[in-house]
Amino acid sequence: MKKFEKGIVFNPNELIDYAEGGVVSKEIVRQDAGTVTLFSFDAGQGLSEHSAPFDALVQVFDGEMELTVEDHTFVITAGESFVIPSGARHRVLAVKPFKMLITMIRGGK
Repeated sequence: MKKFEKGIVFNPNELIDYAEGGVVSKEIVRQDAGTVTLFSFDAGQGLSEHSAPFDALVQVFDGEMELTVEDHTFVITAGESFVIPSGARHRVLAVKPFKMLITMIRGGK
């Protein structure tokens, strides 16, 4: 896995690898306003149901994911995106290996 460097053009596919039977995450931006994180999921891996107090933009850039939000399941493939609403219950499953970038922006009060 290459180290992330700010101020250059990058290909997210080259910054994160798959781990056999695992999930890999790499935070590339962390600010008070939010985070940007890369994830890779091997087939059969996922994240159990949870929620976040702010919207999350999911951008799949390799493979295919299954995202369940409030009991509605969506299949999201490379090149597609989805915004998970603030507070929504959601879970992730890798029917096939996939990589995504997730951007979480904290709302103001």
